[in-house]
Amino acid sequence: MKNIGQMMKQAQQMQEKMAELQATLDAAEITGASGGGMVEVTLSGKGMAKGVKIDPSLVTPEDVEILEDLIVAAVNDARNRIEEKMKEEMSKVTGGLELPPGMTLPF
Repeated sequence: MKNIGQMMKQAQQMQEKMAELQATLDAAEITGASGGGMVEVTLSGKGMAKGVKIDPSLVTPEDVEILEDLIVAAVNDARNRIEEKMKEEMSKVTGGLELPPGMTLPF
């Protein structure tokens, strides 16, 4: 029975670490870029848009479609960076153990 107690304690510690990780990620701001940095989008750790920066040279009526594409690409870049950061931080919490496919934390 001692092992079950230890497992429960470890699960509780992991849960506490997960809560800390979630708070850290919620407070994080990640910036994605496209067009060689001409468009930048900053997202919160939850994926909510916090800001957009556009190089003034891109703001012309003829380049609207290009600008729209660059904004989408910058948002996607920022979201990918958030996912990578989450994976890095999750690896620290789980000690590098991989979760089974389809399983995410917190449960």
